[in-house]
Amino acid sequence: MTSESHALHADAGDHAHDAASHGSLKSYLIGFGLSVVLTAIPFWLVMTDALGDKQVTALIVLLFAAVQIVVHMIYFLHMNTRSENGWTMLALIFTVIMVAIALTGSLWVMHHLNVNMMPMHDMSQMP
Repeated sequence: MTSESHALHADAGDHAHDAASHGSLKSYLIGFGLSVVLTAIPFWLVMTDALGDKQVTALIVLLFAAVQIVVHMIYFLHMNTRSENGWTMLALIFTVIMVAIALTGSLWVMHHLNVNMMPMHDMSQMP
C-alpha cells in the first residue's frame, strides 16, 4: 500500500460510524422490555380504572409517555451527549423548546378566545 492509500483510508475512518454508538442486542432487548412495560402499565390503569380518578390516571399516563420517549431516545435512537459532538442533543433541546413554545402559545390563545368570545349571559332569559 502506498502512503496515499493510507491517507485515504485514514480519512474514511474518520467519517465512519462508531460501532459502539449503534447498540447491541442486549441494549435493544432492554429498550424493548422497558417499552412493553411502559405501555402495559398505563393500559392496565385505564382498562381497569384502578385509580378511580380520571385526572390522576391521565396524569400518570402522560408521565409514563414522557418516560417512554426518553427510553426510545436512549435505546433506539442512541442519543447521548457524546454522539456527533453533542449536536444531536442540542438539536433535541432546541426542538423541545420550540414545541413547548408552540403548545403553550396555542393553549394560551385558545383559552383567551374561549374566555373573551363566548357569550356569558344566562340562556334562560332569552325569549
